[in-house]
Amino acid sequence: MLTGARQHVANYPGVTVEKKVGAFSIGLQRFDLVDLPGTYSLTSYSLEERVARDVILHDDPEVLIDVVDASNIQRHLYLTVQLLEMERPMVVSLNMMDVAERRNIVVKKDVLQQALGVPVVSTVGKKSIGREELLLALENTMSGTAVSNFKVDYGILEPYVARVMERLHFIPNPKYPLRWLAVKLLEDDSEAITLLKDSLKELTSIYSEIMLFVEANRNDFVQKHELDIERVIAKQRHQACSAITEKCVSLTEKVKENFSDSLDRYVCHKFFGPLILFAILFCLYQVSIVLGNDLAQRIWPMWAGLGDFLMQVFPQPEFLVDPMLRSLGSWVIQSVTAILNYLPIFFLLFSLIAILEDSGYMPRMAFLLDRLFRTFGMHGQSTLPLILGGVYVGGCAIPGVMATKAIPDERARLTTLMVVPMMNCLAKVPLYLILISAYFSNHAGIAMFFIATVTLFMALPVAKILSLTVLSKYESAPFIMEMPAYHLPTVSGVLRRAVERMWLFVKKIVTVVIAVAVIVFMLINFPNLSKEVREDFAQKEQKAIEKLLNVTSETSFHSAINEKNIMELMLFVDAFKKAKRGVKNSEKLQRIDASFAEQNLQFYTIAIRDGVEAKRVLKALRKAERERRKLRRKLRAAQFENSFLGMMGHALEPVTQYAGFNWRINIALLSAFAAKENSAATLGAIYGIDGSSKSVQDSMVEGETGFTPLHALALMLFMALYPPCIPTLIMVRMQTASTKLMCFSIAYQALLGLGVATFVFTGGTLLNLSGLQMMWLFYGLCVVATILVGLLPKSVEFEKMAVEGRV
Repeated sequence: MLTGARQHVANYPGVTVEKKVGAFSIGLQRFDLVDLPGTYSLTSYSLEERVARDVILHDDPEVLIDVVDASNIQRHLYLTVQLLEMERPMVVSLNMMDVAERRNIVVKKDVLQQALGVPVVSTVGKKSIGREELLLALENTMSGTAVSNFKVDYGILEPYVARVMERLHFIPNPKYPLRWLAVKLLEDDSEAITLLKDSLKELTSIYSEIMLFVEANRNDFVQKHELDIERVIAKQRHQACSAITEKCVSLTEKVKENFSDSLDRYVCHKFFGPLILFAILFCLYQVSIVLGNDLAQRIWPMWAGLGDFLMQVFPQPEFLVDPMLRSLGSWVIQSVTAILNYLPIFFLLFSLIAILEDSGYMPRMAFLLDRLFRTFGMHGQSTLPLILGGVYVGGCAIPGVMATKAIPDERARLTTLMVVPMMNCLAKVPLYLILISAYFSNHAGIAMFFIATVTLFMALPVAKILSLTVLSKYESAPFIMEMPAYHLPTVSGVLRRAVERMWLFVKKIVTVVIAVAVIVFMLINFPNLSKEVREDFAQKEQKAIEKLLNVTSETSFHSAINEKNIMELMLFVDAFKKAKRGVKNSEKLQRIDASFAEQNLQFYTIAIRDGVEAKRVLKALRKAERERRKLRRKLRAAQFENSFLGMMGHALEPVTQYAGFNWRINIALLSAFAAKENSAATLGAIYGIDGSSKSVQDSMVEGETGFTPLHALALMLFMALYPPCIPTLIMVRMQTASTKLMCFSIAYQALLGLGVATFVFTGGTLLNLSGLQMMWLFYGLCVVATILVGLLPKSVEFEKMAVEGRV
C-alpha cells in the first residue's frame, strides 16, 4: 500500500530470510520501508525472529509499523507488547478491518491507542484504505520524541527484574532499554547474553559478575516459586494482551461460524484433509512441472534461436574441429539457455506458491503433514519441496531447494534441503528409461515403480539421521502456526511476487552458471589428443571431403564448390531448411526462396534439388554430413577419454568396479555433475552414437558384453542418490549461505550412492541374485530401515522444548 511496485527483494546478510525494501515519500522527504519477516514474537527460537529483532536493535529504524490483524487482535498483541518493551517509536496499523467488520468485531481504536500509548491507524492494506492516515501518523511519530510508557506487569517476577536492572546500570552508554534487557536475561535468551557481552567488551569482569548475579536470581526464583521463568513471562504477557482486548474489542452480535472455520472442518479433517492436500499438490505438480515442462519445450525454439543468433559473433564452424573460441561460446550459451529453459516452470511454480501463501492454505498443509515429517526430522512445510523435487518422478531439484525457504524451522529446513536432490528429478529419467528398456524390458512397469518410490524410503531415514547428527547443532523451532482466514489472492500481487522471485533467480544463478560452464569446458577439452590421433582424424576428414568433391567435379557445380566452402554450403542448406520449417503461407515461402536465391543462386539450386545434378550433389552432401557427424562423435569420445575428466574416470575405476562401473560409466556420471541430462548424452558420445534412447541402450548392450541387469540396477540407484547438479548446488549455496553445507551435500550423497550401488552389485553377485531379485530385496530392506529409523527418539533439544511447554 505504501510503496506500490517500488520494491526489491534480497536476503539479509549472512542469512536466507527474504528481505523486501521499498520506498515511499511523505511530502518532499523520501523514506525506505523495510518489510521484516513475519513473526509472532521476538524470542530466539527461529531465524525470522532473530532477524526481525536484530534489525530493530541494530539498524536503528526511525519508526516501526506493527501490522496487527484486527480480526485476531489478542493473538497479535503478543508481538506488540514485546515491541513496546524495546522502547522504539512505533505506529500500530490495525489492518484487515474489513474482515473484522464481516465477523461483527468492533475495535475501539481510541481505547486501544490509549492503552498502548502509541498511534493506532485503521487500514485495509490490499484496498489502500487508511494510507493517508498512516502516513500522517508516521510523520507525527518521527517528528516527536515521546515514547510509550507501556509496561507489562510481570507480577512475582518484578522484584527480580528490578534487581537485574539495577546491576545493568554498570553498562556505559547502554544501547538497549535496561528493563527489556533484564527480562531477556532472566529468560536466559542467548541473543541477549551476546548483546550484554558485546556491550562490556572492555569490562569482562563486570560481565561475568552480572551473569553470575542473573543466574543466582533465576535459581532463587525457581526454588522459591517452583515455576519456570519463561512460562511466567509468557503468561503475564498473554494476560496483558487479554486485558487490553477486553477493553477495546466487542461483538455486535453473537459470532457465527465463519467461512474459514467452516472450510477448515474439511480441509483440516484427518480423513478429508489429506485427500484435499493430495489433490492440490497433484494439481500444483501437474501445472508447474508437467504444463511448465510442456511450455518450456514449446519456447525452446526461442532460446535455440537466441543461441543461434549469438553464435553469429563467433568464428564459423569447421568440418571436424571447430575453433576453440566457437566451441567455448557454444558450450556457455547452451549451459545458460538450458537454465533459462526452466523459466516457465519457475514462473508457474512461483505463481502457484504465491496463491497458496496468499489464500492461507500453506499453514493448513504444514499442519496436516507435520506429525509425519517431524518423525523424520523434517517439517510440515517440507511437503512442497519434496513434491517439486520429484517425490515420485519428473520434478526438478532447483525449485524444490528454493521452496525450502518457506520452512521456519532452521534444522528441518536444512534437513529437507539436503534430501530434496535425492528425489527423482526429470533429468534422471532418461537414464532410467535407457537402463530399464535395455535390461528390464519384460518388467518395465515394475522397475519404474521401484525407482520412483524407493527414493522416498531412502530419503526419510537419511533425513532423520542427518537431523540427529550433522544438522543437530542447528536450532529446531517450536511448531507454532496461526491458521489465518482464507483470502482470495489478487492477480497483481501474485504476478508481482512471481516475477520478483524469478528475476532474483535469473540474476543470481546465470552469472554463476557461466563461470562453472567455462571450468567444465576446460575439464572435458584439455589436454589435447596426441598428434598421431589428430592426424588420423584429419585423414578421415580429408577422405570424407574428397568423396563429396569427386561427386561435384562431375557436375556443373564443380566451379562453385571447393574444399574451402563445403561448410558454407552445408550451413546454407541447413539454414534454408530451418527457414521453411513450419511455414505454410505461400507468400512467405516465396520471400524465403527469393532471399536465399539472392544470397547464392547455385547453393539455392542445390537446396531445392532443381535438376538431376542438384539432386545428386545434395545426396552426396547429406552423406558427407552424416560422415561428419560420425567423425565428430568419435572425436568427442576420444577427447572425453583423454581429458582431465576422462583421467578421473580411469582413476576412479579401482573403487567403482565394486559398484559395477567401468571408466566409461564413470565419465558419464562425472559429466552428469554439470547437469543430470548429460549422463545419457555422454554415454552416447562415448559409444559413438547419436543419443536417442534406443541407440544408447542397444549400443550399451553391444559395447558392454559383461553388463547385466545387476549392473543396471546399481547404476540406477547411484543416479537416484547422485549429488546435486551444479545449478542445484548453486541454489543450495544460496539457500544455506554456507559453502561447507554445499560441499557436504556433494560428499554425503556421492558416498551414500557409491555405498548403495556397491552393496547392491557386490551383494547381488555374492548371493548369485538376478537384477530383479536384488531389486525387491533392496526395496524391502529400505522399507524396514524407514520404519526402524522412524522409531528413533527426536533430538534432545526438541524434547526439552516440549517438556517446557513451548510446543
